Amino acid sequence: MKLGKYSLGIGDRFSHQGVAQLRGIVKANQAGFDISPVWNKSNREHIYVHSHPADVRKEADAAVAALGFEGKYFVDADHINMGTVAPFVETSDFFTLDVASFIGKESPAIEVDAFVASCAKYTGDLAIPGINHPFKVSEELLENVAHKFLAATQQASEIYHFLKTAKGEGNFITEVSMDEVEIPQTPVELFFILKMLADKGVPAQTIAPKFTGRFNKGVDYTGNVDQFAIEFEEDVLVIDFAVKEFGLPEELKMSIHSGSDKFTIYPIMAGIIQKYDKGLHVKTAGTTWLEEVIGLALAGGEALNAAKSIYANALVRKDELCAPYADVIDIDDTKLPSVAEVAGWTSEKYANTLRHIPDHPDYNPNFRQLIHVGYKLAAEMGTTYTDLLKKHSDVIGSCVEENIYERHLKRLFSL
Repeated sequence: MKLGKYSLGIGDRFSHQGVAQLRGIVKANQAGFDISPVWNKSNREHIYVHSHPADVRKEADAAVAALGFEGKYFVDADHINMGTVAPFVETSDFFTLDVASFIGKESPAIEVDAFVASCAKYTGDLAIPGINHPFKVSEELLENVAHKFLAATQQASEIYHFLKTAKGEGNFITEVSMDEVEIPQTPVELFFILKMLADKGVPAQTIAPKFTGRFNKGVDYTGNVDQFAIEFEEDVLVIDFAVKEFGLPEELKMSIHSGSDKFTIYPIMAGIIQKYDKGLHVKTAGTTWLEEVIGLALAGGEALNAAKSIYANALVRKDELCAPYADVIDIDDTKLPSVAEVAGWTSEKYANTLRHIPDHPDYNPNFRQLIHVGYKLAAEMGTTYTDLLKKHSDVIGSCVEENIYERHLKRLFSL
């Protein structure tokens, strides 16, 4: 099973927007692309909204049938580990192996020594085609890389081989995720991480490294754009070389997690993947949930009141909601509006504050991030929330489609 050159991870917390999401992808594909939708949902999200992995498969299949979509599509067990993978086995065909928590955990000395010895040919100046400088590889560097990443790649191996036994070799896509950590992996570290995965028999088809800068949920990239450009381009070239050097799948490509709405760096990524004719996987994750809230606000009446209620409750429960996402949000409390202020907003004011149009005078990234992590509150509303999604499906669906196509795909693929 192969993922294809371009793919978009489309999270949908409440499984109501599959058709609208797919409409955005179809529109891009009509311009000559072949972008595969990947519906993704994590174990944590399932717990919060009381859903099951099979629900994501049902949504994906229904959306594909409704639009007569004939391309490849996948269902991603997002950010799984050995403790959470089992319920996803039957209905998922894409597995994001989240091994970030194992980075830095110690490995047996014999394994560290064996890895270092296996890399002897790369010591000295490591030249990678396309990169205009060699990487200085010393035994000390190799030991540091082994101490940092061997345990993480071993965990990836254990999850992969569990899945291989459960689903059969070649019957699923393997992604390795190392992004939700504080310190980015350098291109040379990525090279040796890929060697570890190859050594351990993990045929990764996408890999999600951590880059310099902040990839906060649902808002733009914050950081040194020039440094990101260097890292991204070198990582693309490292992956290309590693595929040939280690026999990894030829379709192995970069995956950008928390990649939604990173408008500042979309043109950079677009230019680099076009320059080298490489693939890309981007996860848009919770921005569909934000478009639902925007759509409710625009619908007015009880729907607008529901959107205001979600914010009011989120402000009260901010610490609780933010805790699981501490590494990928930055909220300035002083810039959050009061509940009383929001209570007086019109539909347009609420939508403009939440919608990600950075140069709009009403846009507030702090408000947006808080709503982003507040989907648990909508889940607690039960059918009150989902009934509103059904009642106002037209306006919400338009928001979702516009977000996927206009803000993401057009920028990512220079449409």
